[in-house]
Amino acid sequence: MHTPTITMNCKKFSGFIILCFFLNIPAFAENDSALILPIAGNTWARGNTGGVDVITDAGIENWKNAATQFDTYVRIDHPGSIKLRIKAKTEGECQLRIAIKDKFNPVVIRGNEFQLYDAGTWQIKDTGYIRITLSGVSTTGKQIADVSDYEISGSATRSGVNFVRSNEGNFHYWGRRGPSVHLSYPFDESINAQWFYNEVTVPAKQDVIGSYFMSIGFGEGYFGIQVNSATERRVLFSVWSPYSTDDPKSIPQNMRIEMLRKGSDVHTGEFGSEGSGGQSYLRYNWKAGTTYKFLLKGEPDGNNNTVYTAWFFAPEKSEWMLIASFKRPQTNTYLKHFHSFLENFIPEQGNIERQVLFGNQWTGDANGNWIELTKSIFTYDNTAAKGYRMDYAGGVLNGNFYLRNCGFFNQHTPLRSGFTRTKRNSKPVIDLEKLP
Repeated sequence: MHTPTITMNCKKFSGFIILCFFLNIPAFAENDSALILPIAGNTWARGNTGGVDVITDAGIENWKNAATQFDTYVRIDHPGSIKLRIKAKTEGECQLRIAIKDKFNPVVIRGNEFQLYDAGTWQIKDTGYIRITLSGVSTTGKQIADVSDYEISGSATRSGVNFVRSNEGNFHYWGRRGPSVHLSYPFDESINAQWFYNEVTVPAKQDVIGSYFMSIGFGEGYFGIQVNSATERRVLFSVWSPYSTDDPKSIPQNMRIEMLRKGSDVHTGEFGSEGSGGQSYLRYNWKAGTTYKFLLKGEPDGNNNTVYTAWFFAPEKSEWMLIASFKRPQTNTYLKHFHSFLENFIPEQGNIERQVLFGNQWTGDANGNWIELTKSIFTYDNTAAKGYRMDYAGGVLNGNFYLRNCGFFNQHTPLRSGFTRTKRNSKPVIDLEKLP
């Protein structure tokens, strides 16, 4: 009964496959479809690192403190098995522990050359993000281990797997920062929009270090609030130069942003790295749970320049504060392309979720007419577009537009989703003639 089956297989497969059949051994290695999961772009340290940056572009290095743990994230679309191997080296011998959910497996690493070590197989019942936690148990050397990658395989990883695949395009950095998300506010751009008004509320406990809650974005710049450190927060307003460069020093003099005036205690200067131009910021201890108001004016000056002026209203002071006024050369436009965004600018904070609410958007034209903007369109950056990170969302919440990112939550909002909030009919009450 079996002989004809063997004969038919002989016509279809190589001699190697037939030999494997007779010897009852697998024709292919179990990990022939394994995926390489780089530590560098997908991992965060937890606990005391002794002040040393233990995650580099090479992976985990300088790991000396056994109290430090490492969380690596991967997202799956299908439940099933995950087989894990770890690529590591050490001085002498060390014992590691790898956990997914409530199952822990020990792994012994020997020798100072990178090798792959089996770490076990897990059965995953749910889809979405999985956290792989690496801990050090013991070591005979001065350091615990250097770790470059995980290798993952199994039925849960055969399709629909999301993580930062490589460092091409510096995505170890961008991937750890997490996806930036945006809301654009469409309006009839034939209107000479001289003003844009928006309100921002950062919910309690969402004011994560490294967050930029950008309230007023426009074609030539952006304006919002940041959490720069545990002790410093800023109101930030920037305008890009029409000269495209990441180095502000290379901008020709006739294409530099000119600061016309600024508010009390406002710092002004230049910025680079992500385009270049004029920057201003006010150190201000704004609070989560409080709503802040933003106002921008933009108008041509008649000499092929456009002047952009930004004001910030804090209820703690009950007054509009001038941030800065910048002149952008070789520009002749009213305000265009209104938008808001949420980003994390510190890679070490890219594993922490944050959220922001935007409410009561209005634009005012040069004739004093105000129009409420109640529609938005959701977009995201290249980290999300490549499928490297899927923890992003936006929409409408309690009458406000909202954005949410980082933290490895499982929901995500499709690109270019459109949203409409309820009209408030609450035009901003501002005496424009008395603005500082």
